[in-house]
Amino acid sequence: MKRSVSVLFMLAGILFAICLLISNILATKIILIGSWAAPAGVLIFPIAYIINDVIVEVWGYRKARLIIWSGFAVNILAVLFFSLAIVVPAAPFWHNQEAFNTILGSTPRIVVASLTAYLVGSFLNAIVMSKVKVLMKGKNFSVRAILSTLVGETADSMIFILIAFAGNLPLKALIVMIFTQALIKTIYEIVILPLTIVVVKWVKKVEGSDTYDHAISYNPFLIQQV
Repeated sequence: MKRSVSVLFMLAGILFAICLLISNILATKIILIGSWAAPAGVLIFPIAYIINDVIVEVWGYRKARLIIWSGFAVNILAVLFFSLAIVVPAAPFWHNQEAFNTILGSTPRIVVASLTAYLVGSFLNAIVMSKVKVLMKGKNFSVRAILSTLVGETADSMIFILIAFAGNLPLKALIVMIFTQALIKTIYEIVILPLTIVVVKWVKKVEGSDTYDHAISYNPFLIQQV
């Protein structure tokens, strides 16, 4: 039996993976937002969570689970090829190896921190969005989107910062970094929420889909169950 593929769902998955890749590269630069220091990845990373919300709202948790693991695979592939490009000898006339290493190279600890935080945060975001939609009978999308982002982004920031920097920075500094990143990402979600609502309504109309996840498994490893 042939399965049709939704073009919008495919585009959402591609955009999700692109946001993850770009955010990981941008994260090598630290920027100031007011008086708060944060990785430049916060400029785009919250969009991945917004896309996650849209996918769960329109197509359900099972489709979101597939996209989350696809994004994970894309990130692993990127890390492998970035590492390969770094170790391959540079041309004698090219003198930017150090800058190249700084932007695209990551220590194993940072890679583990980033991938673990991504998986936990993304799945928490999707699960909260899915379960609360059923509890609220599909109402109050704004509340559900903000709540799921707050849970997911807080877990993401906490796991990443603790794995990446515990032992190298004082506990107080770690707590401030966790709070700052989670707050910035949640504010981002709130600011862009009106656009998210418009997009969700439009996608639902085009797709003719508004999924409620009744009696499904939230096991993150059942990726074949789509």
